[in-house]
Amino acid sequence: MDITKIIEERRRWLTWKNIAPLREVLETLPSIEDVTWSVEEGWVTLAAPAMTEEQRAHIETFARMLKPWRKGPFDLFGVRIDSEWRSDRKFDLLAPHLDLEGKNVADVGCNNGYYMFRMLPYGPKSVLGVDPSPLFKTQFDFVNRYVKENRLRYEMLGIEHMAGFADSFDTIFCLGVLYHRSDPIVALKSLKQALKKGGELFLDTFMIDGEEPVCLVPESTYSKIGNIHFIPTVTALEHWCARAGFEGFEVLAVVKTEPDEQRKTEWIDGQSLEDFLDPEDPAKTVEGYPAPKRVYIKAYRK
Repeated sequence: MDITKIIEERRRWLTWKNIAPLREVLETLPSIEDVTWSVEEGWVTLAAPAMTEEQRAHIETFARMLKPWRKGPFDLFGVRIDSEWRSDRKFDLLAPHLDLEGKNVADVGCNNGYYMFRMLPYGPKSVLGVDPSPLFKTQFDFVNRYVKENRLRYEMLGIEHMAGFADSFDTIFCLGVLYHRSDPIVALKSLKQALKKGGELFLDTFMIDGEEPVCLVPESTYSKIGNIHFIPTVTALEHWCARAGFEGFEVLAVVKTEPDEQRKTEWIDGQSLEDFLDPEDPAKTVEGYPAPKRVYIKAYRK
């Protein structure tokens, strides 16, 4: 796999007719002096002492042009982007298990890079974000225009390209991606190849209850999402990981998705969790399947 060629080809996606105007506006955004950033109660927060109202208005106008904001939240100089997902909950769940100091890290399915920014205080040597969305890359570039963090890199690739980074990463995050893959074992093998020997994988995916190594295969959609292929029991997920060559499978948490974690806000257009559940029985999806529940695991490359 010639990953360099694929990266070059994907970067042309930024010239698409719906993306190119956003990129042009991005380049005209105001320069802001003495920017600092921090994490405040889960919000990735940017501040500047000399920020003007005119500058803030430019920031808010552009942020709204970039909707929908799926992951976050972000506070950009007082413009509070209350994203659809309170992604800080997922990161805070994983935080006690993280040791990223001096490590090369990848975030596969990174969306707009929220988790990448959250990783920085843990001292990674580098973080590569991978997601095939030019809109989400533009959101990332917007935030990083002011954070100015050169340890972060974003490429519009997918999980299927990770084998092109063979033996590159000490730690890989793959959060909310596996159920979108029609062959989860092949996807896990690609992640394993990208890890160094002894490297670790943090992964979360939809799951169903049960002790048997079986999967739910939605007939057409799951929670109104068309590209959900397999929803395993924890036992089935462990078997997938073993077949892909991982070892040391450890369950970190099992969490039901709650309406205060994924919900409609002014920063998205369209539906969210409340629309995906049976209004008469929120323990089920509109299709009649068990409501979304996630398992978080940690595994290692042999």
